[in-house]
Amino acid sequence: MSQPSSNLEFTRRYLQALEAGATGEALAAFFHPEVRQHEYPNRLTPQGTTRDLAALLASAERGQKAVSAQRYEVVSALCVGDAVAVEAEWSATLRVPLGSLPAGGTMRASLGMFFTFRDGRIVSQRNYDCFQPF
Repeated sequence: MSQPSSNLEFTRRYLQALEAGATGEALAAFFHPEVRQHEYPNRLTPQGTTRDLAALLASAERGQKAVSAQRYEVVSALCVGDAVAVEAEWSATLRVPLGSLPAGGTMRASLGMFFTFRDGRIVSQRNYDCFQPF
């Protein structure tokens, strides 16, 4: 398997792990120790944010308290060298109300996710999350 194909398959496994609710070591296994995730401004994070590995893992733990299930449907993906770009449709069932959505309601977003790999793991993730009104 070529490196770009391997990186794409790794990215798909990462998204499946997020769907399955991976946290802690199970989630950390996808990331290079020097990982940085950049979440660009959106309705949930108006100022945007940058997370290191510890912050990514803490965010995943908080997410488990807010959603009971989530799904990533990959619409398209491109791989070039150590980079993978993914367009995905995300949905999540809320544990708690958010805006006009009740607990048990479904939140949706269109995502642009851009990954860079080092040593076979994600070293950079950039998210452009476009949430449907809530």
